[in-house]
Amino acid sequence: MRILFLGDIVGSPGRNAIAENINKIKQKFRPQIIVANGENAAGGRGITEKILKDLMNLGIHVVTMGNHTWDQKDIYQFIDHFPHLIRPANYPSGTPGKGYTIINFNAHKLAIINLQGRTFLPAIDCPFRKVEEILEEIRKETANILVDFHAEATSEKQAMGWFLDGKVSAVVGTHTHVQTADERILPKGTAYITDVGMVGPYDGILGMKKEEVIEKFITALPQRFEVDKLGRWQLNAVIIDIDLVTGKAKRIERIHLNQEKSIVE
Repeated sequence: MRILFLGDIVGSPGRNAIAENINKIKQKFRPQIIVANGENAAGGRGITEKILKDLMNLGIHVVTMGNHTWDQKDIYQFIDHFPHLIRPANYPSGTPGKGYTIINFNAHKLAIINLQGRTFLPAIDCPFRKVEEILEEIRKETANILVDFHAEATSEKQAMGWFLDGKVSAVVGTHTHVQTADERILPKGTAYITDVGMVGPYDGILGMKKEEVIEKFITALPQRFEVDKLGRWQLNAVIIDIDLVTGKAKRIERIHLNQEKSIVE
């Protein structure tokens, strides 16, 4: 099973970058399942129903979320109607939506779990304990399991990777928007990368207009950050190959495209 995981989609530049490049990526890498983090897809803050449908029409099978899940208030009206839109599983009990989904691929299944870290992010339920609870149920159906760990601290992400080594097929980090160069297969067969990166503006700061971010650092005064829509785009992703017999990862490869490297060779 080959999975394409797209990093955090940021605003219209990110959505446009996917629309422009997804067919070329499919032709080169031939993924069977495509997953993307969409928590910044609507102007850098949350996701709308229209944007979700547009992403799925481009061939994205599952959309994961994160700490901006609830920024677009109409999400409460549609999150329960889309089984392949998932929010962090470790939100408190009773929160709308669900934290994992299972999709079919030919005669096989892939489970996708969304978790959120707690270091430098809002205090919610423990992601380590929550994922253990979920795995007890998921393993009854499939050994092919992908985890999107949406977290700030590198150490927390690495801890989750080691915690889940041998228990899931892959742990991919999202949230920090900067692709890390530490992709590898851990000793017990779990693919890992600290952060997949982002799909969106290349010339901003984490996708936002750099002038506003710099101004905040200099003055320490509040600023309203906006997505940089005028600069170049980038597309960060990973390809993961999973052995369908064992559920272990066989390969993980980073993808980094921008407008100077926009053609997948």
